Amino acid sequence: MKFTLRQLQVFLATAHYENISRAATSLNMSQSAASGSLKELESLYSVRLFERAGKRLKLNELGRQLWPRAEALLAQALEMDQALAHHQDLGLLKVGATLTIGNYLAVGLMAQFKARQSSARVQLKVANTQTIVDQVLNFELDLGMIEGEINHPDLDIQRWRSDTLIAFCAPDHPLARVQTLNDQHLLEANWIVRESGSGTRQTFERGMHGIWSDLTIELELEHTEAIKRAVEAGLGISCLSLVSLRDAFKRGTLVPLDIPHRDFHRDFYFVLHRQKYRSPGIQRWLALCLPDSTRTNQDFG
Repeated sequence: MKFTLRQLQVFLATAHYENISRAATSLNMSQSAASGSLKELESLYSVRLFERAGKRLKLNELGRQLWPRAEALLAQALEMDQALAHHQDLGLLKVGATLTIGNYLAVGLMAQFKARQSSARVQLKVANTQTIVDQVLNFELDLGMIEGEINHPDLDIQRWRSDTLIAFCAPDHPLARVQTLNDQHLLEANWIVRESGSGTRQTFERGMHGIWSDLTIELELEHTEAIKRAVEAGLGISCLSLVSLRDAFKRGTLVPLDIPHRDFHRDFYFVLHRQKYRSPGIQRWLALCLPDSTRTNQDFG
């Protein structure tokens, strides 16, 4: 084997930052040392891995093919290093979650994960579906938990659990006294919705098929709690995951609206890069969330 793990680290950091100086900084190396390491890797095999355009280094076709394999190889090497240093330490697990999942489900899962493996460390990134998917594709996250529907040839997508959106309003809103809403009610209302790129927005638009373009969108907000506060203040009505609304319904600060002729059901999914090495940490997280899957309790040690 001609290459070194350090050369792979430089290659991957350069692929991520597209800049040798930023790659060197991320690895606590000098720019000259990082540049020399990358040049040596290319010289060893008489290949080029990047197209150079000024200060930017863009992966060429060979570089793109090697990227996931280098990620997997380095991940296994780091796992071995951590296992030798900490025995059963799982290392750092980087989990991404969309806003509904991150704010209302992920923290509980992290607590269960830690209870089963006290040495585990979990880093949680909360963002909308598109951001989480992009970071999984770029190997910035080990796995994502999303509420939007996506398709990508490089991603392994597994169904996790079902969910449904519920329309709601403030208790003193005129629609709170309407037993069942029809399309005319929906068209006359002022709506407060999630931003484009979110899984909730995707499901809402699909549920409003045929009248979506005619709805009055009063506000577009990125955060579920901000939408709930705006509805409580009487600025309009909205439609969010039942997971995020249960407590407000119990308190009576918000009330559900019945729209039986509109389908707002959806699924939550796990998303992983197909070339991502399935470390023990990833396997145990999936086994925790998918107890009926083919994974066994042996995964928990």
